[in-house]
Order: sequence, then structure tokens, then C-alpha cells
Amino acid sequence: MDAVSYPDTKVTEFINGNIVPLRVHFDNQPLSSNFNVQWTPTLVTLDRNGKEHHRTVGFLSPEELIPSLILGIGKTHFDLNEFKPAVENFDKIISNFSKCDATPEAMYLRGVSRFKTTHDGKNLKEAYELLQSQYPGSEWTKRALPYRLIPA
Repeated sequence: MDAVSYPDTKVTEFINGNIVPLRVHFDNQPLSSNFNVQWTPTLVTLDRNGKEHHRTVGFLSPEELIPSLILGIGKTHFDLNEFKPAVENFDKIISNFSKCDATPEAMYLRGVSRFKTTHDGKNLKEAYELLQSQYPGSEWTKRALPYRLIPA
């Protein structure tokens, strides 16, 4: 990613404005063992206490890297029960990166986040319907399949 993704201006600006990056070589001990880094590149999204919330392994193009990083930020908020900022991050992916691989997961987690905030099943059903219409073959559509049974 050093040759393509990291030098990209959008990637650099996103990283500098949104995360605290730390580069660790895969054989750097004890960090590589502590975070189970087996291959490079491995990107691990941690919260302020060092707990992992998202991981990607392998090369990502700039068009995929930024939404993957946003997904990691959103998942961190989600796991911490901070649903408003989680939804805001998932919305960024859905609105700005509709063709990327992170979008179906963001769509699924946005529905779950909204449900956890409102306890209204329509949020889950809506997530399924959007996934079904836009990403019918996605694993996230399959995971949301039971939500189709929620009454309107």
C-alpha cells in the first residue's frame, strides 16, 4: 500500500484528520504478537483502551481503504454503544462510497444501530430491504434475511 494507497492525497488527508496511525512491522515484537499481525498489510482499528474493533488484511486501493477505515471507526462506536456517531459513520460510507465492499456491512450495522436506539423493528426491515435491492448477493443481505419477516 506504500506505493499506491498511502501516498494518495485523499488517503493521507483522511488518516491525518481522523485517526492516530501507528506503523508496526509484522515481525516487531511484542506488538505483532499482541495484535496477531500475521501478514502485511494488516490494519487494526483500536479504541482508546487498545481493544480491537475492526481488522483488514491485505492490500486495499484508496477507493476501498478510506471506507474501510470509516467502517472501523463506526464499528468502534457501535461496540461502545455510541449509536449516533456509529450511524453517522455508516451513513458516510453509504452516501459517499456506494460501490465499495464496506457498504453492505455499513448498511446492515446502520439498521442495527438504529434499532438499538429506537427498539423499532422497521429499522431492521428497512436495512434488509435496502440490502436486498442494492446488494442481493452480499453476505450482509443473507445475515439480514430474518428481518424480512418483521411486520410493516
